[in-house]
Amino acid sequence: MFAPDVLPLIFAFLMGLSILLYVILDGFDLGVGLLFPFSAPDERDRMVASIGPFWDANETWLVLAIGILLVAFPVAHGAILTALYLPVAVMLIGLILRGVAFEFRAKAPLLHKGRWDAAFFSGSLMASLSQGFMLGMYIMGLRWGWAEVGFATLTAGALTVAYSFIGAAWVIFKTDGALQRKAVKWAQGGIWGVVIGMGAVSAATPLVSARIFDKWFRFPEIVTLAPLPLMAGALVALLWIALKRLPAPGDHFAWFPFAAATALMVLGFSGMAYSFYPFIVPERLTIAEAAASTESLSIILVGVMVVLPVILCYTVLAYTIFRGKATALRYD
Repeated sequence: MFAPDVLPLIFAFLMGLSILLYVILDGFDLGVGLLFPFSAPDERDRMVASIGPFWDANETWLVLAIGILLVAFPVAHGAILTALYLPVAVMLIGLILRGVAFEFRAKAPLLHKGRWDAAFFSGSLMASLSQGFMLGMYIMGLRWGWAEVGFATLTAGALTVAYSFIGAAWVIFKTDGALQRKAVKWAQGGIWGVVIGMGAVSAATPLVSARIFDKWFRFPEIVTLAPLPLMAGALVALLWIALKRLPAPGDHFAWFPFAAATALMVLGFSGMAYSFYPFIVPERLTIAEAAASTESLSIILVGVMVVLPVILCYTVLAYTIFRGKATALRYD
């Protein structure tokens, strides 16, 4: 059905798409959890109501991405997971803690609800920091040294603040009134995490490899790729202007911060994908070298062609049914 050299590229694209969708979709509900300490108890109920119908579906994209990495690129899976075993374990513990807290905060006596809210925040923080740390280590070539760990610590903090920003943007989109006004203030502070994170990644990535430096700064690529940072800068400026004017009368443009944050993440991910292509393990394994056999990929593709539309349909259905503003959360 496909040429042998095309199949690995298809799976690399599908894996990259899954990771991007996870970062955007689970990013905002992780961000909502990160904002719990800054919100009142009744506000937390409404914030949970804004993500309740979606958070399970959002995490499905992480499962799909790791599944594709395991079955389509087993050698890369081994190399990446071996290097990142500890932060992956921390992330999984955080995601488990989030899931348990999400369910039990609805069933616990009022006296204990605050503890489960704290657990929900703690799980969100663990997952966000570990994902940011893994991003930094990946950029630095999966090498464990003081410089690499220092950079990964920076990206861990920056991604966590960026998640809180997109979470605030989601709350602006899904709520109104006092909570929406508070979310605007959160977003005004969190946007600097996005700027610092994207700036750090953009500055460090070309310095990691001479190959990547040449891909960005030789002629004519430096001219061709110039729209990427220019568009990112313009989006940040528009975001700042919009946040200064929100909430607007009639709730106009409440969608813009979330849409712009999504666009920023797409731009950042596109730049990273361009930088590291054709490597799936930086400077060590290319997509072709890490791919499973053509026969295996052909069989796996059939399964993906069944599973992926189901996930997409479920996600679209959930966001369609539960569109509009989040209402007060009730458990009776």
